[in-house]
Amino acid sequence: MSKKPTKPVRRPAVKSKANTQSSLLGLALDNDDGHRRLTTGEQFVLVGGSEATHDRMTETVVKTFEELKRRHKHLESVEPKELAEILHKSAPSV
Repeated sequence: MSKKPTKPVRRPAVKSKANTQSSLLGLALDNDDGHRRLTTGEQFVLVGGSEATHDRMTETVVKTFEELKRRHKHLESVEPKELAEILHKSAPSV
């Protein structure tokens, strides 16, 4: 009696909250001066943009992490809707 080969069972990877790492990525494309701008932090990377745009992204991210700290939350644990609200609130006025 011959056995048919079976396909391996694929189970989705289960990530625990402890192993999850989140980061923010800021990308701006309005640079026309040829200068390459890159700012990195523990949980963010900001790339490109004019000087004004890059400065605005940097200020927004710094204020966002300050607000998360004030709320005693980590980027990994905040819901997307709440994060969007915090980012919007943290963005400097134009």
